[in-house]
Amino acid sequence: MDATLAETFVDYVGSDPLVQGLVGGLVIAGFNLLGASLVLVWRDPTERALDGALGFAAGVMLAASFTSLILPGIEATPSGSPLPVLAGVLLGALALDRADVLVPHAHYLLTGRKRDDAARPDAATDDGGAVPIDDERLASVVLFILAITLHNMPEGLAVGVGFGSAAEGAGSVGDALALMFAIGIQNIPEGLAVSVAAINAGFDRRTYAVLTGIRSGVVEIPLVIIGVVAVTQASAILPYAMGFAAGAMLFVISDEIVPETHLHGNERVATLGTIVGVVVMLYLDISLG
Repeated sequence: MDATLAETFVDYVGSDPLVQGLVGGLVIAGFNLLGASLVLVWRDPTERALDGALGFAAGVMLAASFTSLILPGIEATPSGSPLPVLAGVLLGALALDRADVLVPHAHYLLTGRKRDDAARPDAATDDGGAVPIDDERLASVVLFILAITLHNMPEGLAVGVGFGSAAEGAGSVGDALALMFAIGIQNIPEGLAVSVAAINAGFDRRTYAVLTGIRSGVVEIPLVIIGVVAVTQASAILPYAMGFAAGAMLFVISDEIVPETHLHGNERVATLGTIVGVVVMLYLDISLG
């Protein structure tokens, strides 16, 4: 099954890692568009359903960080030392941490108050938690787009690194496809969550669903290409690049997705969703890798 799918992919797309990466970017952006478009048929998803779906996305990303990036990155290190990959993990997490200083947290933008204030009874009226722009609807959606765009960047980079590492012999096309499908699958609930946030702020349902997919593609596809070029033109940075992509995704999981899914009393559903996501990614990795 895995060989057949990988061979079919190469037959249709070719063996050029740049072309493979471009197709991978289009696929994950397409999944994001699919998730965003679900609001056209699933018009009022509950918080419980969204938390479970985002928990699933976290599980997929968590497993993919290790099976498709960290472990292959260690194997790709000539000395077999884990230090280059671990250094990349720390750099990736640090980069997302510093970027979050410039772009407010997704939770802050979804709720209009800071995470530290969420449990306080007076949080809704606390001026310190208000969105610091007069037009709150526009401020919330624009900043939320920026936050999600920031978090799409490591996903695109990870897919590019996956195809680049396959070209360098550090992985396989099957590994890259497993990572592509993993990122794509987790993009579905993410795209849905973004669209729901925009609709709740008063934006048109159909227009924003399309814009979400376009935004995802504009961000993820260039990052895929950058990831491919980085590891194919400078193979020495491959372990660092794989660790960097993994660290960035782990930061998003721990700092944004998990806290957001545990805010509404749906911790059990979110946790079960995370476990299912891990299982699905492990199955994809074994089947395609």
